[in-house]
Amino acid sequence: MEQIKQTILNKVIRPRPLHSYKGNYGRIITIGGNYNLGGAIIMSASACVYAGAGLVTCATDKHNLNALHTRLPEAMFVDYSDFSDLLENLTKADVIVLGPGLGLDKLAQNICQLVLSNLSLDQLIIIDGSAITLLAANPGLLTYLKKGQAIFTPHEMEWQRLSQIKIADQIPLKNKQAQLKLGQTVILKKYHTEIYHPECDTPHQLTIGGPYMATGGMGDTLTGVLAAFLGQFSSAPLTDVIDAAVYTHSAVASKLGVNNYVTLPSAIIAELPHFMNCTIKE
Repeated sequence: MEQIKQTILNKVIRPRPLHSYKGNYGRIITIGGNYNLGGAIIMSASACVYAGAGLVTCATDKHNLNALHTRLPEAMFVDYSDFSDLLENLTKADVIVLGPGLGLDKLAQNICQLVLSNLSLDQLIIIDGSAITLLAANPGLLTYLKKGQAIFTPHEMEWQRLSQIKIADQIPLKNKQAQLKLGQTVILKKYHTEIYHPECDTPHQLTIGGPYMATGGMGDTLTGVLAAFLGQFSSAPLTDVIDAAVYTHSAVASKLGVNNYVTLPSAIIAELPHFMNCTIKE
């Protein structure tokens, strides 16, 4: 395993040029949050905004609109059941987040089909949560992905569904073989998260973080940080950007974990701008 070190942050997080505008820092669309799980996509979109993305659109169930605008007025809204509007906004995005709180019903399946079948070659997609389970059950959808276009963010059970490797057997060699077959980046979320990059023979491993991160919404927050980094730091190597995003998420949690029994995702989100600012001043 190659350990991800703090120095990765200085390779990726850079001071912003004086002459900047929001379009310089990525157009992101986050898609998910059914009637019961709206918090997941709101946390993902919030992390994306607070980690510096320029323009963030949240495509979600219409019942989440009031909560979204109360919690995150910086984000734009799309009713994800309006496929015409969803497709129009999808084509404008540089980075797509698909899955947090999406659910597994027929509408969720149709949304996955729509999104994956309309990806352009220059778009990156983060596939998380419910979308991983849906793709595991409908592997034909994977054929829409071009090599290296997607970043999968499964926890161990979701990885079992997608890779067919039982949790007890998820050793680096087998995980790497499954990742190569998939042809995409895999961020295997667990204690000491492992990242399997298509370009790297050796998995990259996170050595920070802890049990204070074991709470609902933690993975949704990671997807938002990751999307923001992909959108605004595209000049850096993709592997570095992914590693830096994963490190940042856990580093903020670790900082908060010194004085808190649990580091809530909302607290991590609020701390992101300060943490990133401190990074560029070191």
